[in-house]
Amino acid sequence: MSKSDSTSSSSNASEPSSREPSQDGTGSLDNLFADLLALQKDSSASLPPVHLWDPPKSGDMDMVIDREGRWIHEGGEIKRERLVKLFSTILKREGDDYFLVTPVEKWKIMVDFAPFYIVAATINNRDSQQAISLSTSTGESLVLSADNPLWVDYPQGSDQPVPLVTVRNNLPGLLSRSVFYQLVEWGQPAEDGGLYVDSMGQRFLLGMME
Repeated sequence: MSKSDSTSSSSNASEPSSREPSQDGTGSLDNLFADLLALQKDSSASLPPVHLWDPPKSGDMDMVIDREGRWIHEGGEIKRERLVKLFSTILKREGDDYFLVTPVEKWKIMVDFAPFYIVAATINNRDSQQAISLSTSTGESLVLSADNPLWVDYPQGSDQPVPLVTVRNNLPGLLSRSVFYQLVEWGQPAEDGGLYVDSMGQRFLLGMME
């Protein structure tokens, strides 16, 4: 695949690649894959209302989320899974900047590519329809759909694809190499020369065939 006709911008881009809706109604698909959507809803049910919190900036924190979703604080990786998951629930994005927020504090952190890392994908086929479920390294589940779109970015000066998906609240997740290759394996070529993967009645561009 080449990067021709794919999104080309910085790695923090938030615009999904072009996709084509199917002719099936969204309601019927929601019913068909209700269990998968319920799992996604359950994984976000206990999230705090970060979108309602807007305190003034408290400062910059020496915290980095690296390419593989590892949280690095003052040069050392945070290995307590519960703490990492807690931090991930209070993430907020403003433009290309990321913050950890509470009702009274707002600390800017650095993100190499995306604040979430997608580590697993499963494909579900029912009644000639398809849904792809993704899982993050922090245990969140999502279904690839119009609400959680996938796009492939190419950083300036690079021909290496950076596949991203919206996890929640305009926060992207970077697909691991193995997950992206799995989607490529599931992809179908189209007349325009692109390789697409279908999920929840939507078609997502993975790249152009050479």
